[in-house]
Amino acid sequence: MDQLFLKSVPILEKIEHAGFEAYFVGGSVRDYILGRPINDVDIATSATPLEIKEVFPKTADIGIDHGTVLAITASGTYEITTFRTEGSYSDFRRPDSVQFVRSLREDLQRRDFTINAMAMDKAGNIIDPFNGKRDLSEQRIITVGNPHERFHEDALRMMRALRFVSQLGFDLDYDTFHSLQVNAPIISKIAVERILVEFEKLMDGTNKKRAISLLLESGLYQYLPRLSDKKDHLRKILDLPLRHLKAAELWSLIMVQTNDDEMEAALRAWKLPLKTIRNVQRIVQLVKQEPSFEKSSLEVFQAGNDLTVQAFKVRASLTGADVFDAEESGRHHYDSLTIKTMSDLAVTGTDLVNWRQEKPGPWVKAVLEMIVKAVLDGQVRNDKEEIKRWLVKCNLS
Repeated sequence: MDQLFLKSVPILEKIEHAGFEAYFVGGSVRDYILGRPINDVDIATSATPLEIKEVFPKTADIGIDHGTVLAITASGTYEITTFRTEGSYSDFRRPDSVQFVRSLREDLQRRDFTINAMAMDKAGNIIDPFNGKRDLSEQRIITVGNPHERFHEDALRMMRALRFVSQLGFDLDYDTFHSLQVNAPIISKIAVERILVEFEKLMDGTNKKRAISLLLESGLYQYLPRLSDKKDHLRKILDLPLRHLKAAELWSLIMVQTNDDEMEAALRAWKLPLKTIRNVQRIVQLVKQEPSFEKSSLEVFQAGNDLTVQAFKVRASLTGADVFDAEESGRHHYDSLTIKTMSDLAVTGTDLVNWRQEKPGPWVKAVLEMIVKAVLDGQVRNDKEEIKRWLVKCNLS
């Protein structure tokens, strides 16, 4: 059993000693069976939140209305959720009501996909009432029960289905896919921020091509921000090497391929963080400078290591080149720079002001940029006295 589970076994035992059932559930069980890394564990129990609060002296109510209590122990903090069933979903996002139950099967039955509807006891025995292990073995994403009901309970599950296709490299069950096609319009009921989380996880998966293909085939793309009329552009992306691209790089590739004249508006429609928007804009700008960017030490210097590497990868994908080689090439270009940041420069703005005996102003930044370019291009060595002589020679001091 994974160390994270072993560390958490005493929590299950404490709940059991109080007379209740307790199991590991959900994604951690799935990933354990698949041999994937486990970052945290989810615990489900037959005890109600109030009963859990009696079992553990120190707790926090982080979602008590939906059955979740945070147990604070010497070994760490643990989210413990009561077995529950859920009422109708009038907003396609969250249940109008929940009811606590004592049955593990009833709790697992409300979950999205069979591969997430398994539990494991403290001894490592798997409880699998909906054949999740079989579907893991057959590499299939299939809903627990009726897919229409599952998607109407939470429309975000449609994006989660595609995310798992990308992350796990699995296929989507036919009936599940058909239901996704039929129910695609209700994804518009979901907050963009929640869709973004799933879409970026999809982007970071190793099977993203298949997931994007299903996004197009299902028609789900039509209800995502700024993509409704971009099917042909998005389809072209499927012909490019995508495997080694991460989310920011794929956003940049999408912006280049869709040629959206209002790139910032398109990215803002996805509620992306401003820093990500600025990075994507810069990557796109660098990619479109072909071929000057790769030959310009100044451009690489100004972009910095991360954006340089990302721009190299995006350009490689667009040209069908090896993205992994491009990543190494971008890193080499940056590492080979004489200076990498302004703090590496042998002179400062204060030096310029003192040499010129002139008040600070925009001229300081302009001259510093000239010096940086000269140092990067090998016109002058990065030495304070040599730079001073070079400035005199160029009538800049």
